[in-house]
Amino acid sequence: MTRRLNTGRAEPKSGETKNVVVFVHGYGANGADLLGLSQPLAEYLPDTLFLAPDAPEPCAGAPMGFQWFPLPWLDGSSEEASRASMEQAVADLDALLDEVLQETGVRPEDIFLFGFSQGTMLSLHLAPRRKAEIGGVVGFSGRLLAPERLAAEAATTPPVILIHGDADPVVPHASLTEAGDALSAAGFRVYAHTMRGTGHGIDPDGLSVALAFLRDRMGLASGD
Repeated sequence: MTRRLNTGRAEPKSGETKNVVVFVHGYGANGADLLGLSQPLAEYLPDTLFLAPDAPEPCAGAPMGFQWFPLPWLDGSSEEASRASMEQAVADLDALLDEVLQETGVRPEDIFLFGFSQGTMLSLHLAPRRKAEIGGVVGFSGRLLAPERLAAEAATTPPVILIHGDADPVVPHASLTEAGDALSAAGFRVYAHTMRGTGHGIDPDGLSVALAFLRDRMGLASGD
């Protein structure tokens, strides 16, 4: 059984939904933490519906925030509990994507996952395991979970862009290379960008790179 996710939304600027970007927030945050990015993006993605679900579990380390799954090295949970919770969160987010397809009538390739930190981990795990390929994954400041399982379990290979600060004290910048190598070896088209001097966050340079990726995947001409 899946859990229904409380989901914030920003409607398309044009009033017509042609694409959907689903923000997947990080550990201890909430959907609103990333939904604000819809404001600068909407000017260049006018036909895009932006959705930002809250993770389904309260976060012990951040009483006002949520987590997709516990992190044993932070909260003392077991590896087994973390793994089971992560698989449940994948199912919850997967169900949300199915609901979005039904509600909007867009094609699977018109849906994009935009993750940050733990949200990137979840997005990179879910997207390849969906039967119908989505448009792509934007992954900020995260890493790839269970890379050894990827090639065997991937049903699709959507394009991925990995963006990471080289001064990240939370998730090492080396995680970008590790994820990129595993994804490339499994047949994914992978793009990467390093945010110079940036810690665990999203800077304007990185957001511009993510926007360019989304516009390209949505088939929007550079002059539009």
